Amino acid sequence: MNFTRDDVMKAVGDGLLSFPITDFDANGSFDPESYRKRLEWFTSHDISAVFVAGGTGEFFNLTLDEFREVVTLAVKTVNGKLPVIASAGLSVGSGKAFARVAEEAGADGILLMPPYLTECPQDGLVEYARQICDSTTINVIYYNRGNGVLEADAVQKLADACPNLIGLKDGKGDIQLLNKIIKTVGDRLVYVGGVPTAEIFAEAYFSIGVNTYSSAVFNFVPEMAVKFYKALRQGDSATVKKITNEFFIPFVNLRDTKKGYAVSLIKAGADLIGRPAGSVRAPLEMPTSEERNVLERLIGTANSL
Repeated sequence: MNFTRDDVMKAVGDGLLSFPITDFDANGSFDPESYRKRLEWFTSHDISAVFVAGGTGEFFNLTLDEFREVVTLAVKTVNGKLPVIASAGLSVGSGKAFARVAEEAGADGILLMPPYLTECPQDGLVEYARQICDSTTINVIYYNRGNGVLEADAVQKLADACPNLIGLKDGKGDIQLLNKIIKTVGDRLVYVGGVPTAEIFAEAYFSIGVNTYSSAVFNFVPEMAVKFYKALRQGDSATVKKITNEFFIPFVNLRDTKKGYAVSLIKAGADLIGRPAGSVRAPLEMPTSEERNVLERLIGTANSL
């Protein structure tokens, strides 16, 4: 771990967050050299933290050994320039295992993913997260998404129980719920926007005090992603509106044509700009040639904005 708790909270709470895709070769195996080059390219831009093996990085499709290789390489490549946040989750046992690997690899924290499959009561979710938090000394950001959504009182209970819980990432897009959490828990935690294509929610997030979000499209239009974030923070509503109307709304419409495209389109976009990372793994599917053509036109639009 290269950064203090306060350093990580500051980086995660105020700045554009990058979520690199995970590189696979033609055989579908992790491609470390391609991934290293991707991380070097990422960190040459104006970002505040790197979240590796996250949702965009197909955490759910990685073995523990692959995860270890990804995080170890990321920590080495980023080399203390920015905080590196890995992931953990699925079950208490697997969550502890992923957290242990992330800590041993030198990550500055973990993004705690929802438990796998089953519907969960609030107290059960708190206990799930608490046990994983207690198993590690590094920082934890809880991902409020899927079947792991905590209500405000539960977030407060978890924050009270776990000193190393530093943040909450919203993956639901329920602004009322998120506002209740923020007003209930206050600045004990940092808050991150994290719905797929979070930029489409950015103005709403900003209005309730969420100053940052995860940018998946940064993987293939980084300059536009940074421009959009800076315009949002500077109150440049004209630029925010223009980029939203000309890029993000058409992109979201394309994303919504098939489940899983929030990840698949990102890999296709990376390929289209000459930084391929292979295909997604099942159960996800890559876009069709027609969809790639639409995406290619959108990239052209983004580069002209």
